[in-house]
Amino acid sequence: MKNSALQQLAERYNIPFDKRVFSAKAKTDGQITAYQQLIPQLEARLWQDHCPDNELSLYHQIFHELEALIKLKGCDNRHHFIVVMPLADRPQHLQNCLQSLLDLCRNFYYGGLNNENQFAKLSVLIADDSQLDKNIQQHKNIVADFNQKGLKVEYFGLPEQQAQLKQLDKKQRDKLQAITGRYDKNIAGHKGASIMRNITYLRLNEIQAQHHNSLIYFIDSDQAFVINQQSRQGERNIPFLNYFYYLDQIFSRPDVQILTGKVVGDPPVSPAVMAGKFMDDVMSFLKQLEKLDGRGACQFHRQEYKIDEGAYHDMGDLFGLKSTQSSCDYPCTLKGVHTHKDTLKDFARKLNHFFDGEHPTRKSFFEYQKVMEHMPAARTIYTGNYILRPDALKYFIPFAALKLRMAGPVLGRIIKAEIGNGFVSANLPMLHKRTVENLGQSEYRAGVERQDKRVDLSHEFERQYFGDVMLFSMEKLCAESYPEIQPGRDIVMDILQQTEKELLERYHQKHQQLILTISQLKDIVDNQQAWWNQGSSFTDSVKYLQQFVSNMEYNFGSKAQAYQQINNAEHKQQRMQAMCDAILHYPKDREYWQAILQ
Repeated sequence: MKNSALQQLAERYNIPFDKRVFSAKAKTDGQITAYQQLIPQLEARLWQDHCPDNELSLYHQIFHELEALIKLKGCDNRHHFIVVMPLADRPQHLQNCLQSLLDLCRNFYYGGLNNENQFAKLSVLIADDSQLDKNIQQHKNIVADFNQKGLKVEYFGLPEQQAQLKQLDKKQRDKLQAITGRYDKNIAGHKGASIMRNITYLRLNEIQAQHHNSLIYFIDSDQAFVINQQSRQGERNIPFLNYFYYLDQIFSRPDVQILTGKVVGDPPVSPAVMAGKFMDDVMSFLKQLEKLDGRGACQFHRQEYKIDEGAYHDMGDLFGLKSTQSSCDYPCTLKGVHTHKDTLKDFARKLNHFFDGEHPTRKSFFEYQKVMEHMPAARTIYTGNYILRPDALKYFIPFAALKLRMAGPVLGRIIKAEIGNGFVSANLPMLHKRTVENLGQSEYRAGVERQDKRVDLSHEFERQYFGDVMLFSMEKLCAESYPEIQPGRDIVMDILQQTEKELLERYHQKHQQLILTISQLKDIVDNQQAWWNQGSSFTDSVKYLQQFVSNMEYNFGSKAQAYQQINNAEHKQQRMQAMCDAILHYPKDREYWQAILQ
């Protein structure tokens, strides 16, 4: 293999290798081994060198060469990936995500092409939970388009879901109501992400049997198979990770049953639990701007941008995430010559993206680690990026009918308690982008309601609060060998009530802080001495700032409906009773589920 991409990069980075491996007489197995040994070294050096485009292209070519060697060997027993994307009313997200998957396949060529010119070791399942007919049709059109481009994509829409459930008799469907929802002759959209995933598990149980050595890979539609990198020129999104290559190697270890990845970019949590941190950052930014000349050159650019893990979470300490940062500076994303007036206008436009989950001051960036050397035990399933063996389909998303947030962390605690080190995490994140460019918001987000300029987070907030109650109650129960050992109703209810009492106090403290901060922010925005209130050229910026303050007050102020709801005794009792019933019935749900899968 004279002048192979592997040789070129190895020589460029002065990485020693045995040139005899690339002679005409060299055996294919030896060449494959050489590639596998050199790839992590080259990857580390490439990242260290900020991934120049020409070298990144060579790096991609290395995998094309490796795939050619595997094909030449004539025996490819690597894993077949079934990539699953549940979504609802998100055609632009679907388009972007599938394009990133196709780009990943073209860049790294895992498994090569089959006789139909589609990637041989990959199939995709789009599980559609949409309500709007126009979006459903767009989803179908997008699926058809990518089938022509080289991906093998199956559309699993409402009629297909109906047919899937109809394969079960009435008695079976009734037993699965807590898992797959109530069966209806006209199954509807917006059933919820957990119910949608569980129904999809039934279809996956059929699909996986059609492939040898398959892995099931769940992703979210607002993600992409790229990572972000900081450089002197600002943020850059690059196709750096060969996800399938590394996942195949990881799952070649028989002890690994389930793997969870993570995301970079926008935080993977609800605005309900990061409002306090964000407000601190907004206050800090405006206080800095107040002291600067609006016509002066922007001073909000810096070389490095790094936040502590989980620094976006108001109660990160509950999850073992420690942060020493009281506030984070805003990193301006404008290019070229611009003033503080321009910076404020750009920042103000982004503010209301927060209600869809963007966090312009606490975005996370990829940090390189050799994948195979850093695979710690996990305890949380990130439902937008997790991989499982077909046998692990037995771990359906628990308590789906309750439609609580934090379903992934709850499931993760159960899995960790049962399989320990068979549940791992890996540094294979996807890029998370909550909003689409032309909308400035998510196409659809459960629990977020909009009317004109008003954004109402109360439903998402309520689901987050009781999701937290469920999570930390389950953590206590799993520490006592649940679900193998089933506690009595009084014990379960006592744990739920004690956990809720502790969390309510934390939520109350954060609420009081937010009320004060919102008032302070309002004073800063409306300060008539501030330069942004000194002329009509600032009108748009001030309008966006005031809109943000208004929505923050509506959702987190003293009269916020969300806080009234979680303090409502009757509502709380209904939620707690339903959660207690679900926990007590969960062992039976598992029994019914496994019988269906078999």
